[in-house]
Amino acid sequence: MIASRTASLIVLAVSLASATAWAQTPPSEAARGPAKVGVIEMRLQPVRRSSTVPGRAVAFEQANIRPRVGGIVTEILYTPGAELAPGTPMFRLDRTQYEAAVETARAALARAQAALPVALATLERARALEGSGSTRATVESAEAAAASARADVQSAEAALNVAETELSWTVVTSPIEGIAGVPEVSVGDLVTAGQGDALATVTRLDPIYVDMFEPSARILSIQDQIARGELKPDETLEVKLTLENGQTHASGGTLVAPSVTVSPTTGTQDIRFRFDNPDHRILPGMFLRGEVVLGTVQAYLVPQRATTLGRDGTLSAWVATADGKAEQRRFEARGTHENAWIVTAGLSEGDRLIIDGLNGLRDGAAVKPVPVTIDAMGVVQDVKAN
Repeated sequence: MIASRTASLIVLAVSLASATAWAQTPPSEAARGPAKVGVIEMRLQPVRRSSTVPGRAVAFEQANIRPRVGGIVTEILYTPGAELAPGTPMFRLDRTQYEAAVETARAALARAQAALPVALATLERARALEGSGSTRATVESAEAAAASARADVQSAEAALNVAETELSWTVVTSPIEGIAGVPEVSVGDLVTAGQGDALATVTRLDPIYVDMFEPSARILSIQDQIARGELKPDETLEVKLTLENGQTHASGGTLVAPSVTVSPTTGTQDIRFRFDNPDHRILPGMFLRGEVVLGTVQAYLVPQRATTLGRDGTLSAWVATADGKAEQRRFEARGTHENAWIVTAGLSEGDRLIIDGLNGLRDGAAVKPVPVTIDAMGVVQDVKAN
């Protein structure tokens, strides 16, 4: 009886051990069946190629206001921060000495003008009496005196013009349209002609320049792609500007000119664009980010979520082959478009790119492709049957 019970316990223990071993042993791949993966079909399509580069805002026009004559500042005529038109008065200097200079010049002109008729009359009499009561030497002397009188009049007129101009310069005006800064002088300060320190600064903010800095190596690469016919450039460069707070600037930019030199410290080339800035949100010195559309390239759009980026910059992704196997492909990207890499080589028309169910994939593994879609946010969704 005891022996029979012992034998039953041994049989039960062996059965439990066998069941546990079977439960811990994973089924074979053939038993599991092919792994279900989400795929999208690759199509060669025209893609807008763009480059994102840093930039810095530069004033369209900026004038440092300096006096053209010296004197005491007697009045500040503008409001800091106000919009000024060209010719708007900003400062008034003491006019006393310049008014006196104008009166002196006018008096000198009056004397010269009074002497001119006398010299001309003397010349006429000398010419009339030449040969009878006047010699040739007398006529020549009268001609020289008349010419000198005319020159005196012209010199006096020029001196009066200079004196009146310097008098007008005692009112310092803005040479450009723009916003006036805070004055750097006060009433009673002595200023001199051509001094180094500015009285104030006027800055025009609309439009505004943005200097963007593109690595010279990338520029050479783009030129090579254009030469090979891979990239079809647009007739005009399209630029989208992003502000420091992440917002997109309302208006696009137009190319002004590229620099003809490369910075020896950063290896970048400066390219200047002009943007409308009616609300003055962009200020000189502000750092920005620009997206420059270079042209169109025939390429495949590979979602970034489906790829792995290696240390050498090479991308890899999984493709479901026609016989239902997983195959890893490697390729190089030519930039990005929204949430996808721009790929020109390494894929073929109709390839089924695996974008879902990537965990545990290996080369040659059996897979069951299921068509899916991916939205702009990178969310994968099954394709609904018709």
